[in-house]
Amino acid sequence: MQLKKILIIRFSSIGDIVLTTPIIRCAKKQLSSTEIHFVTKEAFKSVLVHNPNISKLYTFKEDISELYEQLKAEKYDVLIDLHKNLRSLRLKQKLKVKSFSFNKLNVEKFLAVRFKQINKLPAKHIVDRYFETIKPLGVKNDSKGLDYFIHSNDEVDTTILLLKQSQKKFIALVVGGSYYTKKIPLNKLVQICQSAPLPVILLGGKEDKLIADELQKQIPQLINTCGQYSINQSASIIKQAEWVITSDTGLMHIASAYNKKIISIWGNTIPEFGMAPYLPNIENTIIELKGLSCRPCSKLGFKACPKGHFKCMNEIDLSVIKELK
Repeated sequence: MQLKKILIIRFSSIGDIVLTTPIIRCAKKQLSSTEIHFVTKEAFKSVLVHNPNISKLYTFKEDISELYEQLKAEKYDVLIDLHKNLRSLRLKQKLKVKSFSFNKLNVEKFLAVRFKQINKLPAKHIVDRYFETIKPLGVKNDSKGLDYFIHSNDEVDTTILLLKQSQKKFIALVVGGSYYTKKIPLNKLVQICQSAPLPVILLGGKEDKLIADELQKQIPQLINTCGQYSINQSASIIKQAEWVITSDTGLMHIASAYNKKIISIWGNTIPEFGMAPYLPNIENTIIELKGLSCRPCSKLGFKACPKGHFKCMNEIDLSVIKELK
């Protein structure tokens, strides 16, 4: 059967959407005459708008119901549900087309969070599990990693940012994170910057500017871009970095798409959830405090450490930073 149109859905977040890009690429290349359409939230449009493998990108602001009539008119052959929640279930019921749904392993994650020692999670990255979802379509992983595309207008000239520095190489340090318990705390950010052997450019959104400004007060030579650039402009800076130091963030996955050398720092979440940098550079390092009895405390994160001590971040060893070249 010839597939004319396939709809892929993944509503959030930046990192999760970047992790779908191998599916988009392989489906487009291996089902060459098939149109690949994608649905996500309006807030994440910029992450995919320049992806040449997507024929149509649909976005909604508040609820997927905004798109029901448009999507029904497309008459899709197959729907690939990489989100799998009540919202995606409603869409599948509305479109009434053959669908394949991603296994989120919620039970296995619950056991890992609730009982710590009971680890039933497969030793498999989420990208490889995405490919298991579309195996019936005959689409295979080409092992070329993640994609990230930006327009030339979003390219940032980092030589201008580094005018006062003695060298062009730099470290991109991601300040933010989707949850407090995923973020690198200020005391550790200070330690990273004091140990860094290269100039440091701080990356983050407007919500990260307060902590970035405090960090710069303590270390004035830092280049603070938090709140100044869009996600795609930040991606441009990452593309030019020698190293990227980050917690479990969307920018970590963008760095992986550019095959950057990454130091990933893990707080309340664990790489075993399947979200570590995908097909990482051989020089990558994962830093985490193993053996902590309260970790992982959530599959996502919290606004504050449930125990109050935040040991998973506050007690990590960052000595590897000073050895970067």
